[in-house]
Amino acid sequence: MSVRHQVSDELLLDYASGSLGESWSLAVSTHLALCPESRQRLEALEMTGGALLTDIEPTQGNVDADWEKIRTLLHADRSSATSRSVAQARDDAVLPEPLRSYAGGDVDKLKWKQLGPGAYHFPIPTRDGEANVRLLRIPAGKPVPEHTHGGRELTVVLSGYFKDGNDVFRRGDFEEADEDLMHQPVAGEGQDCICLAVTDAPLKFKSWLVRLVQPVLGI
Repeated sequence: MSVRHQVSDELLLDYASGSLGESWSLAVSTHLALCPESRQRLEALEMTGGALLTDIEPTQGNVDADWEKIRTLLHADRSSATSRSVAQARDDAVLPEPLRSYAGGDVDKLKWKQLGPGAYHFPIPTRDGEANVRLLRIPAGKPVPEHTHGGRELTVVLSGYFKDGNDVFRRGDFEEADEDLMHQPVAGEGQDCICLAVTDAPLKFKSWLVRLVQPVLGI
């Protein structure tokens, strides 16, 4: 499996430093479980974190410069920093750990709630209260209503695939969206698309009809 859309450097750094909340961290850790290259990038960050703190002298008003040093090191000569293979047990489940434990089982054990014509969701509780976490199951070939966002949205594909503009997102792929993006993802043909979605604000739908029923749907 080849993951084409990976977590950003900025978000991965927040995850590595422990500054990312539980809800967002669940999305990142789910992606990491499915993406060997992102796990290697995380390993590189963890291996060099101590050295960076030692080498980068404290300065005032120079945060951007410090981040560029981190970015350069993260992408420079991965063959030496990240050549070690990341061991991972074979797991044919749709939901990898730790997401499967949060959900209480794999997708066949979940009590899905209807979200719309053929669409379902499964809310996942977290303790931080920063965001809403849910699994989405979108019927094959069907679009999500066109929308933008009131805040940040992180999406990880777990089964099937979806198209968003010219991009195709398959198992393990990671999409970051915010209020600057208006889009209408469409589930791929052949099987339902199951995703993990984390949002910190209600979606902003273009259709007035969807906006009308939005409070009932809880999205």
